[in-house]
Amino acid sequence: MTKVLITAGASGIGLAIARAFHAAQARVCICDIDVAGLERAAGEMPGLLTRHCDVGDREAVTTMVADAVGSLGGLDVLVNNAGIGGPTQPLHELDPAAWDAVLRVNLTGTFDVTRHVIPHLIRAGGGAVINMSSAAGRFGYANRSPYAATKWALIGLTKTLSIELGEYGIRVNAIAPGAVDGERAERVFQGRAQVTGRSIDEVRRIAMTNQSLKQLVDPKDIAALAVFLASDAAKSISGQVIPIDGDMQRA
Repeated sequence: MTKVLITAGASGIGLAIARAFHAAQARVCICDIDVAGLERAAGEMPGLLTRHCDVGDREAVTTMVADAVGSLGGLDVLVNNAGIGGPTQPLHELDPAAWDAVLRVNLTGTFDVTRHVIPHLIRAGGGAVINMSSAAGRFGYANRSPYAATKWALIGLTKTLSIELGEYGIRVNAIAPGAVDGERAERVFQGRAQVTGRSIDEVRRIAMTNQSLKQLVDPKDIAALAVFLASDAAKSISGQVIPIDGDMQRA
């Protein structure tokens, strides 16, 4: 049975990924900062393991990974999904503390989780790491500099880890979603509306002009892609960044 650890798995994309792996009969553990969300997920999916953890807290990550892997009985797949959007502001107006907070969770948190997981994947004889980047990791993203910077950095980390870990049979790929249907997209649209003075409906319409398919991405489609990348069907795919964004032309 495939053993999977998903960060920020209590809501949004992470919850959709947890549901997909659970439906595929994997043994799944999710961590999240949202205790109530963890409880809801556990009530929905029998056998789901949950751990409370802020991936921006290095000590908490160390404890969480050891506990999760011990409870799972090993590990085959890591999905680094945890991330925060940060502020919507021009760089010169940013509070440095906000910049630090985004990097601490999105980039350093991924580093901390992954460095603890790698020895377990090597011990298992191979496996897969999936990093959640973004369309913001492929394009410049006005007024979202800390978020974009971390998502670009995750692509560099993905490419590098693929090279380092290939000899152990560990594949590392990144998924780059575009505008995903859900609460986070609505918050982004609200932030853009505040910065630009446009209405939320106008911001949403403008966002759709940037992509060929005029619709938000379904989190279930991202989850299906994650399950595919972790499967033997993707055994020759590593070091790749796979957009799932309706053919987005700019962020």
